[in-house]
Amino acid sequence: MKNIVLITGATSGIGFSCAKKFAENGYNLIITGRRDERLIRISE
Repeated sequence: MKNIVLITGATSGIGFSCAKKFAENGYNLIITGRRDERLIRISE
């Protein structure tokens, strides 16, 4: 079973840094944030 991580505030700051690290380590991510355009860019 693959680990899943939920990160709120993933468009900047510590949320963005955490999302990047978890993704680098192969986790499946669920990310949320206020800035739609940044969420789209981050998720690509």
